[in-house]
Amino acid sequence: MEVPIDKQGDPWFDDGNIVLLTDPDGVAFKVHRGVLSRHSEIFQSMFQIPQPSDITSMEMLHGCQVVRMYDLPVELSSLIKALYDGVTFQYRNADDFFHLAGILRLSTKYFISHLRLQAIRHLTTVWSYTLRGHDEMVDKALSLPSLPHPTIPPPDADSTADTPIAKISYPYVHPLHVVNLARETNVSVVLPSAFYFLSLYDLRDIIKADHPKLQLSHPSKPSSELGLHDTRPYTLMHQHRLSSITDFIYNFCANHGSSPQCEYDHEPCDRGFKKLTSLLSQAWRIRIGPMHFVVQAILELKENNAVCKPCRKEFKANAMAFRQRDWDELPSVIGLPSWEELVASDLPS
Repeated sequence: MEVPIDKQGDPWFDDGNIVLLTDPDGVAFKVHRGVLSRHSEIFQSMFQIPQPSDITSMEMLHGCQVVRMYDLPVELSSLIKALYDGVTFQYRNADDFFHLAGILRLSTKYFISHLRLQAIRHLTTVWSYTLRGHDEMVDKALSLPSLPHPTIPPPDADSTADTPIAKISYPYVHPLHVVNLARETNVSVVLPSAFYFLSLYDLRDIIKADHPKLQLSHPSKPSSELGLHDTRPYTLMHQHRLSSITDFIYNFCANHGSSPQCEYDHEPCDRGFKKLTSLLSQAWRIRIGPMHFVVQAILELKENNAVCKPCRKEFKANAMAFRQRDWDELPSVIGLPSWEELVASDLPS
């Protein structure tokens, strides 16, 4: 049998010696069994299955043995290209995330460890296991321009009307997609960060699934539904986030006195800290993360000359230590091992 041109997948090598045929899509990839076997024991085992002695009973295409694959053609194409040419992951838009998702799925399924590790490493550059990585992600989210929602208006829409265009902000995908991809591929190291950002969303909005990022369309898009088993970690992280903010305001800041090295004889600086506490108690909002909120408090005090420099310096050091302790606790909030254990498990050196 021959394969119609429109069903020849990319890549297609004329000198290939095996055809991977997606089922039920019927997209064929003519490749080299030696290349695939070299990278994956699963492929090697598939190709070593004894074949019928009568060649007429074998499924053949273009003179090559056919192996049926039950994967999405776009994901299988990306995987094969990565095996032949290598892959460079990027984060310019949502499609870059979905491209990574497809390779992570199939590299996990077919035990291709180097591609899986490369995908996880790139995933953690955005959904980080370090506080520094978290800060870099937030800085980019606040500084990069939003992208237009790539949804095409419905056919009956008035093209001349001024229709508001939803914007997609960095990191371009919803944290729920990251949670669900991590669950699919058994990647735990990104879960604390993803649940932390997911907790910024109201549960009712998550269930409605009407956020523009959840409505993106792509074959490799993870589920846009919060799994029943993930309502517990979501709720625990949501409560922890709010408790951390109130603890910072009403315990840490309210009880933070002047430094022993105070230059203003203590009383003015003590009043300054009380004023800061009052300001923060009025400024915080339900959709704010404690990591960013603490930084905002430090910046607010930095501009306050009513508090002397030694007192401001001590407050900054203690507040940064508060942030680090809170970050270190995130995995345990949702019942996971420490960051160090998660990194050792998912990112072995």
